Amino acid sequence: MTAVFWKELRDHFSSYRFIILVFMIVIICGAAVYTAAENVRGDVRLNPTDFIFIRVFTTSGDTLPSFLAFISFFGPIIGIIFGFDAINSERTGGTLSRILSQPLFRDSVINGKFLAGFVTIAILMAAIVLGTSVLGIAAIGIRPSSAEVLRIFIFYILTLLYVGFWLGVGVLCSVLFKKTVTSALVPFSIWIFFLVFMSMIAGLIADWQEPIDRYSQPEEEVNHQDIQDKIALVSPVVLYSEASDIVLSPERRTLHGITQARMEVNPELTDFTPVSVRQSLKLTGPHLIVLMALTAICFAASYIRFIKEEIRST
Repeated sequence: MTAVFWKELRDHFSSYRFIILVFMIVIICGAAVYTAAENVRGDVRLNPTDFIFIRVFTTSGDTLPSFLAFISFFGPIIGIIFGFDAINSERTGGTLSRILSQPLFRDSVINGKFLAGFVTIAILMAAIVLGTSVLGIAAIGIRPSSAEVLRIFIFYILTLLYVGFWLGVGVLCSVLFKKTVTSALVPFSIWIFFLVFMSMIAGLIADWQEPIDRYSQPEEEVNHQDIQDKIALVSPVVLYSEASDIVLSPERRTLHGITQARMEVNPELTDFTPVSVRQSLKLTGPHLIVLMALTAICFAASYIRFIKEEIRST
């Protein structure tokens, strides 16, 4: 497995896709951080808080979304790109049978390819988070506290699991489908479904279960929103975005977004006192476990399918 791992790792870092991804992400995230820093400096004067630096990751500008929104959007693209042709490109090129004719176990191929993709993503995400932190320090002139550093590290782990899940989806499709075009279209279609259509489906089900109108009571509006939020959590995109927002927003003490109806039903939501990292972890613990389980399931399915697959020499 070691030989396959290092070979794939070299291929990833020397590929044009890696260089293009890094160039694109650096420009976009740099612009997002610069815009966020401008707004953070203005917010600090009006609303001083102990957690200033971490706002760089969650504050959006007038024209650009936040750094968190960018990662939530581009994370699946990164994972899929590093996984969609992991196996079928070797099969199409006729090199898979030659690789398996070497004195190595078959599972070394799938293990080495997945691990190389995951390590590449881990290094790329670490560079992005560290680079964003350095840009944030330079832009606002404030160093992060120890609590903020811990929250940023937890956010990094969440991001790694999130992108790793989409890597697993890409690798699974590369095992299931012989053509690389198909193995690229399927995971991107799954991503678009979760990104766009899952929220629509959640809204329709909530309207059916708990219909509301302008005369509805706050309790009914809260029930409607709770149903919609719970169904939307089926989407890994929503799961990651919600967990990351809780980790990077110390003042959040609930899984659900704060609306006027919720504040009327539960006045405690108006308390924006920052909570501890442990309390934030209690809220996001299930999200971490689910993302980890989804990644493991995708890899396990890829592993089993590849081990049982009949591969003929060409």
